[in-house]
Formats: sequence, structure tokens, C-alpha cells
Amino acid sequence: MGGGGQQQLQQLSQELQAIDAEIEELQTDIEGLRTEQSEIDEAVEAINTLESGSTVQVPLGGGAYVRAEVDDIDEIVVSLGGGYAAEQAQGGAIETLHRKQDALDDRIADVESEIDELEQESAQIEQQAQQMQQQMQQQQMQQMQQLQEDQDE
Repeated sequence: MGGGGQQQLQQLSQELQAIDAEIEELQTDIEGLRTEQSEIDEAVEAINTLESGSTVQVPLGGGAYVRAEVDDIDEIVVSLGGGYAAEQAQGGAIETLHRKQDALDDRIADVESEIDELEQESAQIEQQAQQMQQQMQQQQMQQMQQLQEDQDE
């Protein structure tokens, strides 16, 4: 099992590294989804607190903003996804944003489930690698004992 065992251990180590990288990527995805949820929370809060005639700063991109006056808080344009947006009344806009948050919650749960499965797979591979290392150590001990016995004869 000597060289072959080392090769198998190396392969298991590479699998563990790939799983760790995938878990890290999924955790980054969750952070992005949670950021999106926070932005929705801020939008809902703004819709609830702003009044017609309020002055707001509107992002232009690149960190630039322009001051603007809210003409009518009951006319809110909400992104529907896929590049589409629709003008909605205040209540409808909030409802749409809450549906988006629910969808994000579902996606986060799915990603967390994927992470759990990968962590279980990782634990199984680690256990397999430990068993292989123990077997290899036992074989080495047996070989050393055999060599010692052969030299004593």
C-alpha cells in the first residue's frame, strides 16, 4: 500500500481543498444575499418614512449623488427582475420588496443546506484519510518489526 496509499491521501487532500474552496465561495454568496436583504430593508424603511416633498440624495453611480425632491411617494418604481421594473403604489412596492426578501431567505436556506452537505462530505473524507494514515502506520510498524526480526536471525 506504500506509494499507492500516499497517492490516495494526496487525492483526498485535494478533494478536501476543493470542498473548502466551494464552501468559502458559497459563504461569500450568502454575504451578498444578506447585503441585498439589508438594502431592501433600507428601501422599505425609506418608503415608510419619506413623504412627498422630502429631499433625498439619489445615487448616480461611481459614488456621486444628486439632491432631488420626492414628487409623489405613492409612485415608486420597483425592479421586478430580468431588467424589468414597474411603477407601484407605496403598499404594492413594499409588498414586492417583502416578496424579494422571502425569495432571498429561500436562497440563503438553499445555500446553507449546500454548505451543510459539503461539510458532511468533508468530514467523511477526513475520517477516511485518518483511517488510511493509521493503516499505513500499522503496516510500517509491521515492516519494521519484520526487518528487526530478520536482522536478529
